[in-house]
Amino acid sequence: MADNFDYIIIGSGAAGSVLADRLSEDGTTTVCVLEAGPKDTNPWIHIPAGFTKTLSNPKVSWQFSTEPSEMTGGRRIPTIQGKVMGGGTSINGMIYNRGQPDDLNSWAQRGNRAWGYADCLPYYKRSERRMGVGDDTRGKDGPTPVTDMDWFHPISEAFIEGCVASGLPRTKDYNNGNQYGVGYFQRIIAGNRRRSAARTRLAPAMARSNTEVRVNARASQLVFEGKRCVGVRYLTEQGAAPIEIRANREVILSCGTPNTARLLQISGIGPAWLLEKLGVAPVHVMPGVGENFRDHYASRFVMRAKPGVITLNELAKGWRLGLELAKWAAGKPSILATAVSHVHLFLKSFEGLDEPDIQGVLTPGSYKPGKTYILDDYPGVSAGTWQHRPESTGYVRARSASVWEDPELQPNYLSVENDRRVHIAGLKQMRKLLNTPQMQRFLEGEILPGPQVQTDDELLDFARQNGTTTYHLIGTAKMGPATDPMAVVDDTLRIHGLEGIRVVDASIMPSMTSANTMATTLMIAEKASDMIRGKAALAA
Repeated sequence: MADNFDYIIIGSGAAGSVLADRLSEDGTTTVCVLEAGPKDTNPWIHIPAGFTKTLSNPKVSWQFSTEPSEMTGGRRIPTIQGKVMGGGTSINGMIYNRGQPDDLNSWAQRGNRAWGYADCLPYYKRSERRMGVGDDTRGKDGPTPVTDMDWFHPISEAFIEGCVASGLPRTKDYNNGNQYGVGYFQRIIAGNRRRSAARTRLAPAMARSNTEVRVNARASQLVFEGKRCVGVRYLTEQGAAPIEIRANREVILSCGTPNTARLLQISGIGPAWLLEKLGVAPVHVMPGVGENFRDHYASRFVMRAKPGVITLNELAKGWRLGLELAKWAAGKPSILATAVSHVHLFLKSFEGLDEPDIQGVLTPGSYKPGKTYILDDYPGVSAGTWQHRPESTGYVRARSASVWEDPELQPNYLSVENDRRVHIAGLKQMRKLLNTPQMQRFLEGEILPGPQVQTDDELLDFARQNGTTTYHLIGTAKMGPATDPMAVVDDTLRIHGLEGIRVVDASIMPSMTSANTMATTLMIAEKASDMIRGKAALAA
C-alpha cells in the first residue's frame, strides 16, 4: 500500500527546502520531500570554494547542456543544475542578489495579482538574515544569512576605484531596490562555510518527526485521478520498480526549471504534439509547459596580470594554498570562503534608461577557456557581463518518456536583436572599465577577446563563440492568468485546469529578474508557503 503524506514536495533545492520548513513547522502536517540526488555529505559542498569541484561532479549535479544554435556558434553549452540535498544552493556561486523592484512589478502588470514588489518584499525580508549594512527593506531575523565579503584583493579595489572615477556610484547595498553602481557582492556564506538551503531550511524540517526526506529518489510520474494529482511515482535506480506515494492535500513541483517541465511532460501535461511524440497519454493539454525558457548569457574578458602581481591563480596552488587552508580552518578570511565573483556592477546600455539593464562581475583570477571554473596557468583577471532581462526565449522538452534521459534545452540565446545590442554595449563598457588608470597598475594586457576585436560585429562574433550560461534558468511553467494561453500556473501557483498540484520554483517566473535567481526563488517559496497554508499575506 502506498505511503500517504499531506504534502509531497519534489526537489529539495531553494524552493523545496523552504516549503519543507514552512509546511512542517506546525509539527503535525506530514511532509515528504523527494530528492533525486544524495545527501549533502560531499565535503566540497560546504567549503565555499568547493563549487569548482561540485559543478563537474555528476553525483551531485545534473550535467545538462543546451542544444546548438546559430548565436552560440553551433556549440552545446554545459548547463549544470544541483542534484543533491539543497539543489542549486549546494553547488552555486553563493551570490545573493534580489534584483530590481520593477522585475516583480512587471509580473503584477501581466495579471499576476499580489506579485508586485510591495507584495513580495515582506517575503524577501522573512527569508533573510542580513548581517551587514541594510535599511528597513532588509530582513534581520530570517534563516538565510546574507553576509558581506571579508576577503579582498587589491585588483578588486582598484576596479571599484576606476569605476567610481568613471562616474559610477559605489553602492552600499545593491539589494535595497537601487542597483545602479559598483561594489562587493553579498553572499550566503557564514562562519567560512556555505549556508545552503539544505542547512538553513531543510535541516530544521528534518529534525521534526512529521517530515521525511527520501534521497536518490527520482520522480518519474505524477499520479492522477481525473484532473486531480494524488501522488507521485519515483525510482531509486535505473530499472528498479517504481515506488508510489500519495498526497492527501497537494503535490508540489520544486524540481527546477528543466526538471519541472520534463516531469510534467512525461506525466501527460504539455503540448499535444509533444505528448504524442513521447507516446504519453494526455492528462491535460497545455501548450505552455516547457516554453518561455530563459537564461542569462554571459561573455567574459580575460586580462593578464603584470609580472609580480599575485592573483587567485597563484593563491590556489602550492604553499600559498596551504596558507589559505590554514586561514580558513582558523575561521579567518581566505580565498576558500569567497563567492564565485567578488565585485558587481550594474550598468545602463545607454544613458536614457531609468534603471540598469546590464550586470557585470569581476574576479581577481582567470579561468581556462571552455572549462568550468578551472583556474588558468597564468595570473589574470576575469570580468563578465550579461543582459538583465533577455527577451530571447526557448524551450525545455523531454526527449522520451524516460526520466533517465536528459531533456532538450534550447534557450535561443541572443536570438532577439535587442539582446544582441545590449550584450555588445555591456562588452564595450566592461572593456573601458578594465582599462582605467587604476587597473593599469596591475594589468598587462587583454587575452580574451584580444585587442584585435573592436567592431560591433567582431564583439558579437566573440560572444557567439565564447559566451556561456550563468545557470539562471527560468520560465518553463510560466505564471499568468487563464486568458494567457501559454500560462501554466495561476497567481497562487496552481496549474490551470488541475487540482492538487502546484509549481513552486524558478520555472514559474514569467520573465527574468535583474539578478541571480536564488534570492527570488527563496522569496517565491516563502510566499507560496503562506498561500498553501491559507495564511494572510504579510504586510509590507
